[in-house]
Amino acid sequence: MQRHFDKNIEDIKDVLLRMGAMVEDAINQSIRALLERNTDLAEEVIARDDEIDKMELEIDQKTFELIATMQPAATDLRFVATIMKITPELERIADLAQDVCERVIELNREPQLKPSMQLPHLAENAQKMVRDALDSFVRGDSQLARRVIVHDDVVDQLTEDSFRTMLTYMLENPRNISPAIRLTFIGKYFERMADGATNICEMVVYLVEGKMIKHTTATIE
Repeated sequence: MQRHFDKNIEDIKDVLLRMGAMVEDAINQSIRALLERNTDLAEEVIARDDEIDKMELEIDQKTFELIATMQPAATDLRFVATIMKITPELERIADLAQDVCERVIELNREPQLKPSMQLPHLAENAQKMVRDALDSFVRGDSQLARRVIVHDDVVDQLTEDSFRTMLTYMLENPRNISPAIRLTFIGKYFERMADGATNICEMVVYLVEGKMIKHTTATIE
């Protein structure tokens, strides 16, 4: 029975890691589409979102079946609870990458604004947070998870800086308003990706340490 349970856990973990890899790729491609003004690439990211949705449903089904048939012990239930929290976060992050690409397609129909350094920096930081969040889960590394949580403050500041830059562009020329608003939306999407990474890391801390740190100030111990 335990051997069968362990195999089911590994099957779920395998699907989750493949889903995580697809989400990471969606973020990476959305950033490329933004920086390169690549409409075709943006459309590819949007088209692949259905695959990630199907993987979320697959994980849900496998997890519910596991709970119903195997009656997992307390430690195993912690793992199952973590999976059930992480999976929808990943799906939301993938949706945000899709949202970025939808705004990119709209932006590519308009004249390009002068480059802003904050937005690419914000995107790269959010991408790294998601990558590190997944790594912390794979390695069972609660200290890495805590570092990711603390880094969310950096992303929040970059989001504010990017917004201020976009506001300046809008004040300089009314024609900048439409693209600047879309770029502001994109900045918020990346900030929310970082928030998703933070939520994943809170569950990693719970999985590894048995501590619920949501709504508390995370520290690196």
